[in-house]
Amino acid sequence: MTMKTMMTTQLENGRETQVLLADGLKDLSSHLGEYGRNVLWVFDTNTAKLFKQLPPSNVVLESGESSKTFSSLERILGAALDEGLARDGRIIGFGGGVVCDMAALAASVYMRGCRLTLVPTTLLAMVDASVGGKTAIDFKGMKNMVGSFYPASEVLLSIDTLRTLNDKEFLNGLAEVIKHALLSQNEELYKFLLIKKNEILSRQPEALTTLVELSLMVKKWFIEQDPTETKGIRQFLNLGHTFGHALESSSHYGMWGHGACVAWGTCRALEAGIAIGIGDKAYASGATKLFKSYGYEIDYRIGRGDWIEFRDHLLKDKKKADGKVLFVLLEKQGTASLHPLELQLVQHLVIAKPIF
Repeated sequence: MTMKTMMTTQLENGRETQVLLADGLKDLSSHLGEYGRNVLWVFDTNTAKLFKQLPPSNVVLESGESSKTFSSLERILGAALDEGLARDGRIIGFGGGVVCDMAALAASVYMRGCRLTLVPTTLLAMVDASVGGKTAIDFKGMKNMVGSFYPASEVLLSIDTLRTLNDKEFLNGLAEVIKHALLSQNEELYKFLLIKKNEILSRQPEALTTLVELSLMVKKWFIEQDPTETKGIRQFLNLGHTFGHALESSSHYGMWGHGACVAWGTCRALEAGIAIGIGDKAYASGATKLFKSYGYEIDYRIGRGDWIEFRDHLLKDKKKADGKVLFVLLEKQGTASLHPLELQLVQHLVIAKPIF
């Protein structure tokens, strides 16, 4: 079997990312086997288990957010150098968002840029971390603070890997899909999520393939309009992330997964839109119900004693203009805008009872 092209994303300076779909893991393995020996593989402790025998040139990172560090980057670069990887060599990231980010960042700086292939194995990585060229590590407790733009030449998907995820990890990715549905220029993905909920949650391959494709088409539109986030368009993909990252950082990446934080943060952003008079209340209420129907803990509120730490993380957010943090807010389906919010309003939204 050959890999099927799902889509091609055009990025700046003529670069493009081909997204290829494998029929299954066997299909994927034979495609990867065609690269020859001038490669370095990056796995984590979860994805390394998918192989009976690991390829000879490899780095296995501890799974989870704690691996997004300079020392992990150094390990990958050191291994590349030890293996004699040339500039025309290839780094293959085989794993979730952390592995994709780390492999891509390493490829972007190794000999000022070597080839890069990503094989995202989680839903979050498939719809978010693998396409669009963002690479990053966490720094001084702040998420994704140091990074670069470096798109992979190809992204290889096998829906089979989604069956290996636990429910928490699956919902981590689904939150980004729902976020894409709200940002989409049309309602196709939103309606698919409403109608096919049971098929999606029971992880039927056909439903998941359509889900990933529709989600990636939304992301493709934004990144092609604004490849390096300089025009204020691609920033809209950060819907829910300013609230969400602050929760994720202030809970020290503990009980909250990234997707759960994005779902929670998107609902806070919907409430903020109502509070400042730009959002449609009926739409915001429907979107919040959609998140709830997939099992996200939307009504959670932080304790008053946690506000100072939450606020401090919020104020370090990358989305700033004139020293003020900008929040992505939704007016209606597919219509987003950037707004500063008064800290008093933010405090109210994250501590007080829900609006809906």
